[in-house]
Amino acid sequence: MINFNVPPYAEKAMDYIRECVENQKICGDGPYTKKCNEWLEEKTGTAKCLLTTSCTHATELAALLLPEIGPGDEVIMPAYTFVSTADAFVLRGAVPVFVDIRPDTMNIDDRLIEEAVTERTKAIVPVHYAGVACEMDTIMDIADRHHLAVIEDAAQGIMSTYKGKALGTIGDFGCFSFHETKNYSMGEGGALLIRDERNVEAAEIIREKGTNRSKFYRGQIDKYTWINYGSSYLPSDMNAAYLYAQLEIAEEINDARLTIWNRYYENLAPLAEAGKIELPVVPEGCVHNGHMFYLKARDIEERTALIAYLKDNGIHAVFHYVPLHTAPAGLKFGRFHGEDRYTTRESERLLRLPMYYGLELGQVEYICETLGKFYR
Repeated sequence: MINFNVPPYAEKAMDYIRECVENQKICGDGPYTKKCNEWLEEKTGTAKCLLTTSCTHATELAALLLPEIGPGDEVIMPAYTFVSTADAFVLRGAVPVFVDIRPDTMNIDDRLIEEAVTERTKAIVPVHYAGVACEMDTIMDIADRHHLAVIEDAAQGIMSTYKGKALGTIGDFGCFSFHETKNYSMGEGGALLIRDERNVEAAEIIREKGTNRSKFYRGQIDKYTWINYGSSYLPSDMNAAYLYAQLEIAEEINDARLTIWNRYYENLAPLAEAGKIELPVVPEGCVHNGHMFYLKARDIEERTALIAYLKDNGIHAVFHYVPLHTAPAGLKFGRFHGEDRYTTRESERLLRLPMYYGLELGQVEYICETLGKFYR
């Protein structure tokens, strides 16, 4: 069986984890957490990066850093996303306002955002699906004119850029994921990117259970105490050590994924030209990271048959999100603004193919040949 995903691994990881254990420093904000933060700051150009236990927690942390968001306020986002995008704001009592997606990139349709803005709107949360950027110039213009915060859900977007800017650094806050299915992994983990240095101290306090412990460990104060609300968003330094080994070879991993992505695209182009399937679109100005390769079948029935056919031939392929506005919690906590022209229809057609660092090009060839047989 060709697995859908195999978590990335770098050879130095076990040496770094062993070092954590031998030095008896395995809790949060140890040496490897700091190394990861510094690497991400240098790579993205963000003012500050804080490693977290998940992208979910990074998004929750961003929501907590926006005190103007509270019960009854509204946050605009796509319904085609993971539940954490909405959960972070539902926990604050806010209402997710779902907007339809673009069928080409599966990202929020930037042309529909402004008409969803009301006097209660406080933020926009663009989701960079498959590591392909949303139309951020338009989104930032809307946010500036309406005085809205922008939190980029860049869970899939590390190493991707929009007009030369790293995803996660364009809005007020950006959120990365280092889950085992992502390009770089620490098992469970994430990171919060902070654009404005004025928000750094507040973020450190919330991330450290509401205390000024970070300043204490930097020697800026002689004792730490409870300052504000907060929680424990610090990952173990052993997790950070596992991640840092991959960040050291980040370009190698990125190049390998792009090679796989391009091979899929080249091999499947004839099927797309014949009208059998649709392939991903990467708009001009966007540089993606090969996070996933997907195709679109004719409809949900064809996709279901295709998944079964691939499985019978030793290939594990999957569909992706069920749109949030159709879920029980989405109906309870949120609302869909405008017409659902594409969100449901396109989500029911989309099929994700195996994609991971270490997938062999020969395996990609076999997958493409098998797809060709299905459509013949």
